[in-house]
Amino acid sequence: MNLRPDEFAHRLEKPLAPLWVLHGDELLTLEAADALRAAARRQGIDERETLVVDKSFRWDTLTLAAGNLSLFGSSKLIDLRIPTAKPGRDGGDTLQRYAAAPPAGTVTLITLPALDWQTKKATWFKAISDAGTAIEFETPSRERLPAWITARLAAQRQSVSAGALEFIANHVEGNLLAAHQEILKLALLYGEGEITASQVESAVLNVARYDIDMLRQALLTGDATRCARLLDGLRGEGAPTPLVLWALANEIRTLALLRSGTDMGQPLAALFKTERIFDSVRQQTIRAALTRLTRPALQTALLHAARIDRMVKGLVRGEVWDEFLHLALRLCRR
Repeated sequence: MNLRPDEFAHRLEKPLAPLWVLHGDELLTLEAADALRAAARRQGIDERETLVVDKSFRWDTLTLAAGNLSLFGSSKLIDLRIPTAKPGRDGGDTLQRYAAAPPAGTVTLITLPALDWQTKKATWFKAISDAGTAIEFETPSRERLPAWITARLAAQRQSVSAGALEFIANHVEGNLLAAHQEILKLALLYGEGEITASQVESAVLNVARYDIDMLRQALLTGDATRCARLLDGLRGEGAPTPLVLWALANEIRTLALLRSGTDMGQPLAALFKTERIFDSVRQQTIRAALTRLTRPALQTALLHAARIDRMVKGLVRGEVWDEFLHLALRLCRR
C-alpha cells in the first residue's frame, strides 16, 4: 500500500503495520525512519535489530533476525537498510519471500535511497511495496523549496522576509540535508521571532549543490535567471565543459525530435514512449517547453551547440561558458 508523506504522522498513531518501506530524499527518509522507531517504542516495541546491506551482507541474516525473538519481549523492530537500493539476485529473492509471509511478532522497516523508475518496477521492490506500507519522500522542487523552508522556520518559531527566504533557497538548493543544518543554525544564533535579511545573509552559507539535472530542468521550465545561476555554479565547481555541452545538446535534440513529431501530427504520448521518457514530472515540463519552442528555434539552438562543440575542441576561438549562457537564454525565450 502506498501512503502519501502527509499521511505518515497520522498513521503512526495507529498500531504499526508489519512491514514499512521508506525511500526518497536522504534527510526526509532519515527523519521518517526516526519517527517510526519512536512510534515503535511508544507501542512497547523496545527490541530493535539493525541490518545494513553491504558487500559482505548475508541475506539469511534477515531470516534469522526475524525468528530470533527475545525471551523477554513478544515483539521486535527489524531495521533493514539498503543504501545502494541494489539487493542483488539473492537479496531480491529473499525480500520477495519475506514480503509474502512477514514474520509474526515483528515490525520490519526497510529504508532505501531515492529510486529511479527501473528500480521501482523491479520485482523485489513491487513485492515489498505491495505487501507493506510504502512511502516515497521526494526532495522539494525549487518552486516548493521556499514553502519547505518557511515550514521548518515556523516549527522553530522563526520567520523571514520574502527576500531573505529567496536568499536561503538559492544558497541551499539541491542539498536538503545542508539546508536543514542551516535552518537549525538560525535557531541557535537568533532565537525566536523574525530574522532580518542582513542576519540571514551573514549566517547562511552557500551550500547549494549544482548538477546537470538542475540545469536541464531550468532549461525546460524557461527559467533564465536560474539557468544563469546554475551555469555560474557549475563553472565555479569545475564542471567539465564537454559534460555540460552534452547535457544541453542532448536536451535540445530530444526537444527537436518531439517538436518535429508533434508538428507532423504524432501523439506526444507515443513519442515519449519512443524516446523512453517515462517520468511524469519530466513529461510535464517537456510539454510546457514545447509550447514555448518552435522547430526553427530548436534547429538554430542545435547549430549553436555545434559551434560550442568546436570551441570546446579548440577548433574555433570563443568563451565557452559565455556561449553556454547565450544558448540557455536562447532556449528560455518565448
